[in-house]
Amino acid sequence: MEIVKKMLSTLVVAMMVCGLNLKGAEEVDISKLPAASDKKVDFIKDIKPLLEKSCFNCHGVKPRAKGKYFMNNREKAIAGGSSDEKAIIAGKSAKSPLVHMITDLVEEMEMPPIDKREKYKALTKTQIGLVRAWIDQGAKWPAGVELQKAAE
Repeated sequence: MEIVKKMLSTLVVAMMVCGLNLKGAEEVDISKLPAASDKKVDFIKDIKPLLEKSCFNCHGVKPRAKGKYFMNNREKAIAGGSSDEKAIIAGKSAKSPLVHMITDLVEEMEMPPIDKREKYKALTKTQIGLVRAWIDQGAKWPAGVELQKAAE
């Protein structure tokens, strides 16, 4: 038993030295995040159209949403996808993986994907600031409101 403990301790130290952590989540440099908007954000006017235009095609109600991450309603958008990590942490935009991905701070997880940006434009710093403010203000999403595919 002692040898198993020693081996596990060595493994944990090796992972830490190599820059890995036990959850597999990548550390992000939050100093690179655009500032949150200082305006009071209205989900229906400010956030819903943005998510419908930029996210819904891949993360809507399709049977195979990318990364098993659905954004059609608040519960699913917050829950996250296949990683079992919450995507939106209400009140904490700087800690929300969704913000890290739309800001391109997570390599290989940029949203929208870099190779799809001709069709799906990256969010602007102003738009990211609105998303951050919305999350910081509690990620309010009216009950019963679901995202729909944006009009082309």
